[in-house]
Amino acid sequence: MKIEILGNSDTRSGFGAGLSYLGEINPNVVALCADLTGSLKMNDFRDLYPERFFQVGIAEANMMGIAAGMTIGGKIPFTGTFANFSTSRVYDQVRQSIAYSNKNVKICASHAGLTLGEDGATHQVLEDIGMMKMLPGMTVINPCDYNQTKAATIAIADHKGPVYLRFGRPKVPIFIPENIPFEIGKALTIQEGTDVTIFATGHLVWEAVEAAKVLSNEGYSVELINIHTIKPLDNESILRSVAKTKCVVTAEEHQVAGGMGESISQLLAKNNPTPIEFVAVNDQFGESGKPADLMKKYGLHFTNIIDAVHRVLKRK
Repeated sequence: MKIEILGNSDTRSGFGAGLSYLGEINPNVVALCADLTGSLKMNDFRDLYPERFFQVGIAEANMMGIAAGMTIGGKIPFTGTFANFSTSRVYDQVRQSIAYSNKNVKICASHAGLTLGEDGATHQVLEDIGMMKMLPGMTVINPCDYNQTKAATIAIADHKGPVYLRFGRPKVPIFIPENIPFEIGKALTIQEGTDVTIFATGHLVWEAVEAAKVLSNEGYSVELINIHTIKPLDNESILRSVAKTKCVVTAEEHQVAGGMGESISQLLAKNNPTPIEFVAVNDQFGESGKPADLMKKYGLHFTNIIDAVHRVLKRK
């Protein structure tokens, strides 16, 4: 895939654009929000389809229950609030009313990870992927830019069953072309290489692109794969890449425990034990600060990916 910056935007705006498009093409799509319509970029859907938009107020648990009930009548509810409130605050309702019952609810979660920034540790969430991927039947998706988030939002409407869609607030480069289809459970190869595989998800995909540029200049052949779907994992693509490169770095804006890297390491332990390094938050809560500063402090910068590649190559 040719890497070209097509603009800059937040991934939450990709969600808003995808939701509005769904409103036009699918009359069964409904949207629920917990008093964060502007933050979730759900304004256009609200204005265009007011009869299908439900403002439940600051009552996230109630929102999940309402969404689960709507599916019984054939509706496809998209819930919207911050990632912390979409998981930690409502885990009982998600587990019992949505996952256990295999309800067709799309849990759409913005402001995930450290890049929520100044709102601090109480609003940031770094455990959500682990919480949601452990729920039987839950699909977990973490796209990397505006275009991929829009495409993912549209794709999950056709998927039968509960989905957790994770995205964020900061503006990041748009580099996934609009014409690349989004396939749930199918990893996207950004570039091919033979020396090391970097598996990245969410905001860390762009950091991995930056790292790959530096590593290429150092003479390394880097394979970079965007794991936008963490569950179900694309086992075939992962194992095929690792058989070629024989060492791995994973990169994600999440705790090292419970994240994408953990899922990949479990797959490799069962099928092809391989040297692996993890770029993730190491058993810490976040804090208030500018997103870029937090990414550096917590080791989620492209330079941390470069360092991890150097370490894993020595273990190859």
